[in-house]
Amino acid sequence: MGKLFGTDGIRGEANRHPMDAAMAFAVGQAVTHVLRKRGHRTRIVIGKDTRISGYMLESALEAGVTSMGGDAQMVGVLPTPGIAYITESMRADAGFVVSASHNPFQDNGIKVFSGSGFKLSDEQEAEIEDLILSGTLPDMVPPPQDMGKAVRLDDAMARYIVFLKNAFPRSLSLEGIKIAMDVGNGATYQVAPAVFRELGADVTLIHDEPNGLNINDNCGSQHTQDLRRTVIETGAAIGLAFDGDGDRLIAVDENGAEITGDQILVICARQLKKEGRLANDLLVTTIMSNLGLKIACEKYGFTHHASRVGDRYVLEDMQRLGAVLGGEDSGHMIFLRHHTTGDGILSALQLVAAMLKSSQPLSELARQMDVFPQKLINVDVARKPEVTSVPEIVEAINRVEAELEGQGRVLVRYSGTQNMCRVMVEGPTAELTERYARQVADVVATALG
Repeated sequence: MGKLFGTDGIRGEANRHPMDAAMAFAVGQAVTHVLRKRGHRTRIVIGKDTRISGYMLESALEAGVTSMGGDAQMVGVLPTPGIAYITESMRADAGFVVSASHNPFQDNGIKVFSGSGFKLSDEQEAEIEDLILSGTLPDMVPPPQDMGKAVRLDDAMARYIVFLKNAFPRSLSLEGIKIAMDVGNGATYQVAPAVFRELGADVTLIHDEPNGLNINDNCGSQHTQDLRRTVIETGAAIGLAFDGDGDRLIAVDENGAEITGDQILVICARQLKKEGRLANDLLVTTIMSNLGLKIACEKYGFTHHASRVGDRYVLEDMQRLGAVLGGEDSGHMIFLRHHTTGDGILSALQLVAAMLKSSQPLSELARQMDVFPQKLINVDVARKPEVTSVPEIVEAINRVEAELEGQGRVLVRYSGTQNMCRVMVEGPTAELTERYARQVADVVATALG
């Protein structure tokens, strides 16, 4: 991985290098320069989530783009997949997203979409990174008369809402259906309720008052306790939780039980297979998916492919293998027939459609996959050597796997965006899984802390 770009763009604490105004300005300049063509003015869409630092970073990106002779098209607060859609539909050259997804408010990041709505390749990111780090950007700016302009796209949200509604079957209606929704004080706070209400749903909304500091704060896809309670109190048929930038979905069934991304993927894959629309009878997820997903795929007659962790790698394998559905247990799902990237609202629409088509409650659909007890422990680390190069960690993993005797697994990997090591253990019981995960995590903390 490069010096600046991680698995999901550039990320860090806001107002500190590398996530400061100077870096955003340089990114705006570098991307505009790389995309420059003779006789063509580069156009770049810029959007953000609700973090307070988004104002500073979007302004710096805009300044970088226009200083290098490009035109900036500002969309304000919009979910990440909405910015990808606007970039592609407007035939812009690229799109910037100012967001740190599910991270707390003090973090922020910059993601870059290509003009086709897909994230940039590793090679493209490396070229941009080299240009930023070379220190030569000030020498590349055009003369004053060739500087660019910035405009605000006032109809971007409306365009995205229409796109999402068109992804829901016209033969189905949400009239009379109660839906509880947690928008995590993030980028979906206006779009998500508008989509479902326009389709006829009775929506109860929580955590929909962003103030710049409360994004992802004990709410959204990573903290569903308030949503579970709201589902029960309102008698909702389903609860929908989105993360800060709107590319993830976690659901809650009518009984208040959380439904994982893996379960949602199995439900949607099975529905697509019934309709003959699951291309190559294939579902792509990552190595972090629950063992129950693999067993469900075998049970229902479709193939499972496990990619590296990260939505970009899921997408790469989907395209390479000809799959139309893929994602991560965290709730990041890609419906490639509809969109180029993970979209929490679109995923929610597909899940609700599967419920209506099957005439079954979500609790019943969720039983299509048995979830093996899984424990994930995030360990803060001071360094990130190859896990296989640390003998004590390798020994701890081997010891636990031997005790599991094939009835579980151990996975130890680093976060691509934080100084953190993720220790995941699956096993036959919750008690054993917890104990084994603690054992490995303690060794990791001692060795890398």
